[in-house]
Amino acid sequence: MARFKLTIEYDGTDFVGWQRQDNGLGVQQVVEEAVKGFCGETVTVHVAGRTDAGVHALGQVAHFDLGRDAAPDTVRDALNFHMKAWPVSIIAAEEVPGGDDGFHARFTARERAYLYRITNRRAPLALNRNRTWWVPFPLDADAMDKAAKVLIGRHDFTSFRAAQCQAESPVKTLDVLDVERSGEELHVRARARSFLHHQVRNLVGTLKLVGEGKWTADDVRRALDARDRSAAGPTAPAAGLYLVEVLY
Repeated sequence: MARFKLTIEYDGTDFVGWQRQDNGLGVQQVVEEAVKGFCGETVTVHVAGRTDAGVHALGQVAHFDLGRDAAPDTVRDALNFHMKAWPVSIIAAEEVPGGDDGFHARFTARERAYLYRITNRRAPLALNRNRTWWVPFPLDADAMDKAAKVLIGRHDFTSFRAAQCQAESPVKTLDVLDVERSGEELHVRARARSFLHHQVRNLVGTLKLVGEGKWTADDVRRALDARDRSAAGPTAPAAGLYLVEVLY
């Protein structure tokens, strides 16, 4: 039995999310069917972090167990061959220790990094439609970055948690939350061991209020302290969010 770690890139636009679901096609289903097409085995592909419908990945990490030996490059190339109809790519495959004490994409991850892209210009999107959040009025990236620092650290993030979140506790430690402008784009970068459901998108939606001049950093702090989802800003669209990296 061999365990393979996969680094995966995908465009989430046409998927119902990572997880295999009955109401549409999930990325997990595409990868699992590619494994079956490659070697005939039915496997479960475990992932570092499930992404929602419309969310993209540059460096998602997953693993699965294979009952036969195979070279990692062969696994990568074979899976990509069987997924060529879909916007999913195995960037790398490597054999890792298996068993209960071995590598696990989710449980041995130390940190997850996300990028949220906002296109801040008057003209609508053409090439980047479904890949960034288009905001046509000016945003103050410096003010957003200052307000973001209020949220760094260990907090009860109930105000930024989706109602359907299944996490046992709303307390998380946010290690990084930065906002910077790059030309006509704003990049929001977040890093933590783990995140609540919709946490990054709710943080971005709240920081946008600061960028518009409607809120201040003090308003963000009050929203955090309220521990009430209705006290924070709206949920930013899924299209701008990317899982960039998982660290082990």
